[in-house]
Amino acid sequence: MNQENQKPLLQVRDLRVQFRLDKKHSTFEAVKTISFDIPHNSTVALVGESGSGKSVSSLAVMGLLPMDTTIIDPKSRIEFEGRNLLELSVTQRRDLCGKEISMIFQEPMSSLNPVFTVGFQIGEVLRQHMGMNAKQARARSIELLEEVGIPDPKTKIDAYPSQMSGGQQQRVMIAMAIACEPKLLIADEPTTALDVTIQKQIMDLIAALQKKHEMSVLFITHDLGLVGEIADHVIVMRHGEIREKGEVHQIFQQPQDAYTKALLRCRPSLDSRPWRLPVIADYMNGHGEPEIVLKERSRGYLPNEANLLEVKNLSKSFYTREGLFGRKEFQAVKDVSFVLPRGKTIGVVGESGSGKTTVGLTLLRLHQATGGQALFEGKDLISMPEKEYMHYKRRIQIIFQNPYASLNPRFTVGQILLEPMRIHSIGADDQERSEMAYQLLKRVGLPETAFHRYPHEFSGGQRQRIAIARCLTMKPEILVCDESVSALDVSVQAQVLNLLQDLQDEFGMSYIFISHDLSVVKYIADQVMVMHQGKVIEMANSDELYRNPTQPYTRALLSAIPRGLHG
Repeated sequence: MNQENQKPLLQVRDLRVQFRLDKKHSTFEAVKTISFDIPHNSTVALVGESGSGKSVSSLAVMGLLPMDTTIIDPKSRIEFEGRNLLELSVTQRRDLCGKEISMIFQEPMSSLNPVFTVGFQIGEVLRQHMGMNAKQARARSIELLEEVGIPDPKTKIDAYPSQMSGGQQQRVMIAMAIACEPKLLIADEPTTALDVTIQKQIMDLIAALQKKHEMSVLFITHDLGLVGEIADHVIVMRHGEIREKGEVHQIFQQPQDAYTKALLRCRPSLDSRPWRLPVIADYMNGHGEPEIVLKERSRGYLPNEANLLEVKNLSKSFYTREGLFGRKEFQAVKDVSFVLPRGKTIGVVGESGSGKTTVGLTLLRLHQATGGQALFEGKDLISMPEKEYMHYKRRIQIIFQNPYASLNPRFTVGQILLEPMRIHSIGADDQERSEMAYQLLKRVGLPETAFHRYPHEFSGGQRQRIAIARCLTMKPEILVCDESVSALDVSVQAQVLNLLQDLQDEFGMSYIFISHDLSVVKYIADQVMVMHQGKVIEMANSDELYRNPTQPYTRALLSAIPRGLHG
């Protein structure tokens, strides 16, 4: 190999990115003079929490940062095969960053155009950068769809994005990204919102394509578990700075930086269940390893426990019109039965479309059940009149998946917390309610000043804490957690899980914990219920189910969990 080939494919040197905040020339420094390399034919993982600067760094490489508000330091260099990308014209950059460098974005639904077929969108890349005609582009698009594992590509090429599942949409994005056989593929959180099995398929696909096309991959994520399975080199970022970088084995086995150690320890492990999860602050505030009480927490239903909730043969169907007078039935939930004792957690797992969220929404009467019972202290929540159910509505609450959509952006946090207390006549007057709200904010780890602020002023993890505080205004006995930590960074996820556990220990609350993250479910659930196509296919105490799953579907779910370092 000659000296030229030994040079990295991409060299980033002294990259400094600032954003203008207002007309007074106030700026925010998102990336603080970082340098790193991406060698030929290798995978480099860029790891960090939200706000670390990892996505900004990748967008700087692609030339996709907003030109009117972005300031890139003149001393910064981004060299691709010896050419400084920052010195190219817009046209030259566009030609290069569609053909030689391409990107898979985090959210396929917002990246794919809903009014064009997937075939047209892949073909557009080929026509633009490869000069193909319509017939050639269509034939190549079918080959690409087949390469990324889309079933029946000759038919699917004419489908619209809305007619495909989340995993298939992400595969289409990958097909578009590799259409011109780029030398560098940037993947920005490509599996964040996907089920564990689909996530594994996408990870395996990216790894296989990287080897087949001998391209380099810059893989951006906040999950170190994924990194160990795909990366050769790791770069850890925090607050716009690189904290540590090195080969993947060195980062996993001998991390040097306290922040890297914290990221590795925050995520729940399948091998242990500590009394509380470590958080970033445990490592960053002290020197060396923190003194954390890591005694094991035992889980499981005990014999002869009194049940707070008993669900029998719960069913839910949705109907669509078929023909002029007919209708078609889709059974989302089929004869689901389970029990929930006081102070315990049942984990509900399964892929998208398995019916797990529908179970939670039907229990809260946000969907109308088509059959079955939900006995809460002997009273059936499903069949009782609305007036009688109003009393029980306080006692069973839900934390939704998306804290950005579940909080009213026009209400202050104080108004969000006071509203349910007024509706249910909790507290004598607004002064007493406000005092209770301040106590709840303190309880979920937010300052008193949060009372007068709006949801958009908070991070995702803080918004989820506000959503939990809102639920606690009702003093519920059962809390349905619908993917309530799936969108959070691992460190924030650990904080929220610790909070939920503290509340359960203090108030004896019971949880129905719905999630596709099996590591989190193993940590927090006493019993696990596995759902597939609307049915319960397996249920057992969590330790038993993870140790000895009886169903092939459960074994497939468990085998897809990221386990850190690849072999």
